[in-house]
Amino acid sequence: MQGGTTFHFRNAAIEDVLAEATEAAGVLDVRVGGGVRTARDFLRAGLVDHLHLMVAPIFLGRGTRLWDGLPRLDLTHTVTTEVAESGTIHVTFAR
Repeated sequence: MQGGTTFHFRNAAIEDVLAEATEAAGVLDVRVGGGVRTARDFLRAGLVDHLHLMVAPIFLGRGTRLWDGLPRLDLTHTVTTEVAESGTIHVTFAR
């Protein structure tokens, strides 16, 4: 892509995917994108140093439950929040 961003789509064990991405990135950051299942797998394995989560206002009982089965990230990460004018909440977890 313009600016040097490269995307690779993989279907393998997350540890293998992360090792491959880390090797390819060299000294650069590795960012993993995906849906709730991908995020939950990496979080559960303790492989996330920095997470930026955007929460859009919805009715209770709808949406996908990200935190089910996950340990409390507030014990291992610093948590900050910011509310945008649209009402979207930006939550950042940093190890």
